[in-house]
Amino acid sequence: MNNPFTLENKNILITGASSGIGRQCAISCSKMGANIILIARNKERIRETLYQLEKGDHLYYSLDITKYDELEPIIKDVVSKLGKISGFIHSAGIEMTIPLKMLKSQQLEDVFSINVISAFNIARVVSKKKYVGDNASFIFISSVMAILGQPGKIGYCSSKGALMSGVKAMALEFVVKKIRVNSILPGMVKSEMSNKLLNTISEEARNDIASMHPLGIGNVADVANACIYLLSDASRWVTGTNLIVDGGYSAR
Repeated sequence: MNNPFTLENKNILITGASSGIGRQCAISCSKMGANIILIARNKERIRETLYQLEKGDHLYYSLDITKYDELEPIIKDVVSKLGKISGFIHSAGIEMTIPLKMLKSQQLEDVFSINVISAFNIARVVSKKKYVGDNASFIFISSVMAILGQPGKIGYCSSKGALMSGVKAMALEFVVKKIRVNSILPGMVKSEMSNKLLNTISEEARNDIASMHPLGIGNVADVANACIYLLSDASRWVTGTNLIVDGGYSAR
């Protein structure tokens, strides 16, 4: 019996692949047999990710994804070398904690340009018939903050909420192309970004955050495993969903 969770012979494009969730998604997907296309700004760090992948026909590109016009030549190059793209994970993103009274329009534009606009631009390009394979799957890494909110995170929460709304509309628009579109809403996971935050607060505050997650703070692999499901044929009947992976945080 064939394994419906395999990613064998699939070409998976991953943004934000130089660290955190993006890096782990690349590693985990390669272990499931996928060829990985890594995209991130930092060339040195993206090469570090490359060296951690299982053997495969992997590619990497150093790119600022907010330079929207520079994307399509890269996608064209990928397809010429590997064939059409089977899946896409948008993990690139920035976190921002600024109260509204201090929030400048440029800061808001910055968070949306990376978290939302670049994501939809990549989907627009990759979804072209000449680039996308049959039964492809697109995944956007949102956040549980998209549905819960938190003081000082108006810009961040609204950008992640925009991904959720966009997923539903995109899923319906892309169904004729046989592309499934979903998002994942993680709670706090152990990563470089979260570690920096946790190191700035007291032990009591860290314990409070952990207690808000009934199953404890998660690992980047927990999110990557959810991505493997949504990229695989096991989720062939799943589109337009926003999958919460937060250790029970939002169930409180």
